[in-house]
Amino acid sequence: MTPRERMITALERRVPDRVPTFELEFQLCPELLGRDFLREEELEGLTPGQVEERLRDNARFIIKVYETLEHDAICLHYLSGEHIARTAELIREESGDRFMILCHGDGTLAIPDGDGMYELSYQLYEEPDALHETCRRMAQDAIRRNAYMLAHGVDGFILCSDYCFNQGPFMSPKMFSQFIAPYLKEIIADIRARGGYAIKHTDGNIMPIIDQLVACNPHALHSLDPMAGVDIRAVKQEYGDKVALCGNVHCAAMQTGTEQDVIASAEYCLKYAKPGGGYVFCTSNIPFRGLPLQRYQLVLDVWKQYRDY
Repeated sequence: MTPRERMITALERRVPDRVPTFELEFQLCPELLGRDFLREEELEGLTPGQVEERLRDNARFIIKVYETLEHDAICLHYLSGEHIARTAELIREESGDRFMILCHGDGTLAIPDGDGMYELSYQLYEEPDALHETCRRMAQDAIRRNAYMLAHGVDGFILCSDYCFNQGPFMSPKMFSQFIAPYLKEIIADIRARGGYAIKHTDGNIMPIIDQLVACNPHALHSLDPMAGVDIRAVKQEYGDKVALCGNVHCAAMQTGTEQDVIASAEYCLKYAKPGGGYVFCTSNIPFRGLPLQRYQLVLDVWKQYRDY
């Protein structure tokens, strides 16, 4: 299978030739290949021809990074919407349909910052109609953006609004059912109707709202956070016939645990999520800046050992 075919097979809860892998974001490019991905601010002041040249060079570098890592999907970051769309086209020109290409595509309420939490709490109780109007506008904006991205070669989306702390969701399940779930479902339905793929990401303890997340019909859930007590074995048993799963390799262990801790977490995920297909191997967050590259390579070594079906 090609990497893209492998991802599609897993996201459709079928059995590929081997377990695919990707990361929501990879921040260790300087350690891996000596340079980093292009940022939007680096394009300021350049002529259109210079911008095109930089985007093409970046697309080639992106392909090199993910070929080196043996990832099956590429998630695009750090650029404006227009430049992400052009990057997707350039990756297609350079590599054909080899990789699944993803980008951000959410448009639902997420955990606000300190100042925003006060305002949101006020609106939930005092101005619910106005808040619903905000939610509708956010969802429609996301749908328009996603349609544009799909038309330029993107295969699907990581829906990256975070809903949960380690203790649970930032609003009650009842409020979640009113102010988030209907709009998330609408965004996902439109992605599916256009032939795209939707991976719903949120860190934290999703268990109080997991039934609602699954009912919104994403192709997959990410990141199944073990630091918040989410057990991929239990989630697979309960929901594996309804939604594909991505993640659960313990990020904190990658930084502060022993090598055996890292190996044990990666092996656990593959042992309990791999059977029957519908699993994409990845960390419970990202390979983040400051993490020793060797720790992430250790995770990939475990994947290579057990990935084949």
